[in-house]
Amino acid sequence: MQKEEGEMGGGAEAQMEMVGKAFVKHYYGLFDAGSRPALAGLYHPSTSILSFEGRRFDGADSIGRHLSQLPFDLCRHMVATVDCQGSPFAAGGILVFVTGSLQLSGEEHSLSFSQMFQLVQSTEGRFYVQNDIFRLNYG
Repeated sequence: MQKEEGEMGGGAEAQMEMVGKAFVKHYYGLFDAGSRPALAGLYHPSTSILSFEGRRFDGADSIGRHLSQLPFDLCRHMVATVDCQGSPFAAGGILVFVTGSLQLSGEEHSLSFSQMFQLVQSTEGRFYVQNDIFRLNYG
């Protein structure tokens, strides 16, 4: 039987959706509150990878340093969509795709962005960001 658009499957899919959306709220909440250094704690110390506008950063320290040194003080993300899927490559993993716009302080126009997270569950049951791809959408 084929699922209709927007139809949720069983409890596991609903749980993935709940975790993914809660993560998005937490991530952008920290980012927008000026707590970018705290974002490093959401990544694995050695295996996480961030691709930010085509530049690669490996490990939580490098990722946290990059996010903390972005050339603006305040930013506000306006999330338009959040799509979540189970990840076949990591047991209990969740792919989270986000679209929206962001408003930088002092700028007149907002910028459209897309961001993909792969959340992986640690042996303790806590989720961390294994992969993160961020792009501004021009045009």
